[in-house]
Amino acid sequence: MPTETAQPKTRVAVLISGSGTNMASLIAAGQVADAPYEVAVVVSNVASVAGLDRARAAGVEALTVEHGSYGKDREAHERAIDALLIQHKVEVVALAGYMRLLTPWLVQKWAGRMINIHPSLLPLYPGLNTHARALESGDAEAGCTVHVVTEGVDEGPVLGQARVPILPGDTPDALAERVKAAEHRLYPQTLAAFAKRRPRSGP
Repeated sequence: MPTETAQPKTRVAVLISGSGTNMASLIAAGQVADAPYEVAVVVSNVASVAGLDRARAAGVEALTVEHGSYGKDREAHERAIDALLIQHKVEVVALAGYMRLLTPWLVQKWAGRMINIHPSLLPLYPGLNTHARALESGDAEAGCTVHVVTEGVDEGPVLGQARVPILPGDTPDALAERVKAAEHRLYPQTLAAFAKRRPRSGP
């Protein structure tokens, strides 16, 4: 009897700016034999961040395209990153602590194929200082959201969320640590589901 040919894994690039803990969780989950995706390359806009070393230790190519080299020309910087994504035959881009506002050019180029994780229960608290804002508002819970990247900041369609109770006496730092643990579970699960259902096509 003919055997089924294994479906090739969706090739993912992870964009980072720092320590890369979410990136590491994505890499590890993608290296499981039956995972529907694999992290093919990691790209940072900042040189010598810990995330680059984490990626290389996991056997993933890790590259730097420093934004400072491009001055104020954000699109030129993104075109250099895009060239690397094409070179590595990337199909999906996952932002993981990538601390740059993207231009419409890159968002449109990867429309429907770029996702991000944000440390709040969107649409609550887009942008920065999410944990402090949740505490100041007296919320009973916080959490994180994986969403499709669109031109509006943290406005894209929600793909998955995880909720984290806010405890008496919580501080932004304490809450951030618990939300981060939830992120490390949610992001790989959501990326796997996204990779399974998206059409197989390159840029």
